[in-house]
Amino acid sequence: MHAFPFSHALVRSHGPSLALRRSAVAVAATALLAASLWGVAPSQAQAQAAASPAATSSPAALALQSQIDERAKAIESKLIAWRRDIHQHPEMGNLETRTAALVAEHLRKLGMEVKTGVAVTGVVGLLKGGQPGPVVALRADMDALPVKENVDIPFASKAKGIYLGKEVDVMHACGHDTHVAILMATAEVLAGMQQQLPGSVKFIFQPAEETPATFEPDGEKIWGAKQMIKEGVMQNPKVDAVFGLHASSAYPAGWIAWRAGPAMAAADQFWIDVQGKQTHGARPWQGIDPIVTGSQIVLGLQTIISRQANIGLEPAVVTVGTFHAGNRMNIVPDAASMTGTVRTYDEGMKKDIHRRIHTTATHIAESAGTTAKVKVVELYNAVVNPPDLTAQMAPTLQRVAGKGNYGVMPKATGSEDFSFYQQEAPGLFINLGVTPKGQDPAKAAPNHSPNFYVDESGLIFGVRALAHLTVDYMLAAK
Repeated sequence: MHAFPFSHALVRSHGPSLALRRSAVAVAATALLAASLWGVAPSQAQAQAAASPAATSSPAALALQSQIDERAKAIESKLIAWRRDIHQHPEMGNLETRTAALVAEHLRKLGMEVKTGVAVTGVVGLLKGGQPGPVVALRADMDALPVKENVDIPFASKAKGIYLGKEVDVMHACGHDTHVAILMATAEVLAGMQQQLPGSVKFIFQPAEETPATFEPDGEKIWGAKQMIKEGVMQNPKVDAVFGLHASSAYPAGWIAWRAGPAMAAADQFWIDVQGKQTHGARPWQGIDPIVTGSQIVLGLQTIISRQANIGLEPAVVTVGTFHAGNRMNIVPDAASMTGTVRTYDEGMKKDIHRRIHTTATHIAESAGTTAKVKVVELYNAVVNPPDLTAQMAPTLQRVAGKGNYGVMPKATGSEDFSFYQQEAPGLFINLGVTPKGQDPAKAAPNHSPNFYVDESGLIFGVRALAHLTVDYMLAAK
């Protein structure tokens, strides 16, 4: 958590001016509003506001904010063109070579220091501001999904790719094409203001957020954000704060939503293999039935959330997604296997659920006279927005979205490896609405659907949000 000192340039020897005192009151009031909206203690929000009462409302700051909006509007057509090009040519995790080349060429044209091949296909651009200040990182993920597009648009994907050794259709069904285009546009906006920036910006274009297309997670290999961090993306120079966004069908275009504290769930995967003893289906007593035993394990796992975990602390989910056994109706097979996912928000609760999965499966198998092997792999940690950073930046997001166009996002059981960046520096992750205005978001095709549709009028709000978050954070640190 950071506390930012008062900007000495705004304080005269005889004390703050009337305009500055009024600005301080306004910022403090906004912080209190943010506290009520985002679940931050009022005293904490007041302290955060008091730390830099006029940093983002001075004439110089207002001029920068106006310039961001003008530059964003001027390149909106380029933003949409980039998005359509990337959408039409999707690439899955660790295979984003075309996308990475497009990004790298763009960043080089903007005069940045550019690194390619980070974490396989990742690209990192460094923009050094004309004035000293903090280092802000902005992140976009580049990978698509093995989904066949059903949306009738001129730039619909017809791409195919190889996913875990099999040919599949490929689509940007989660909106990562919008993330890349938004960050490319943000890079151009901020590069045009380079000499006025009081700090530096790292633009992180990350592969494989959806996990790699080339291997199944096994608990040993790393990818995506974790691999980029291991390869030094948050160092040299060290990042002071990181911001990211996700396109979401849950909100109308131009809407911005976020929350303090746990915002997205940790995601873990488990495998359970039940050993049986094969026999004739007409004489099951001569063998051990792994299907029946496995079915009892599936039912037993359901009691972890419904009867064992303290869901008064945080919600949690345990889902069995696959179950495989047997090949003929009258044979009790040798084995059964299942896989599933665990979603949690609290680290201690996550570890407890893992232990209970192991205990439940092995003891049920033991009661049937056999064994069960259990493996749990931690994929992504929970996305947790620090309350102090959230309170500090909430007024920025409210200003960008405009009255009536922002709100508190509920906890999402989806996961995001942005969480790993948040372990390296304070980080704020927000949602950007992309459902056409007038359409009920509850009825819109969700992310990961073959019918997922993006209203491109909302994309400029993503550019403005990332650029304003960057500049306001820098100004508050002066």
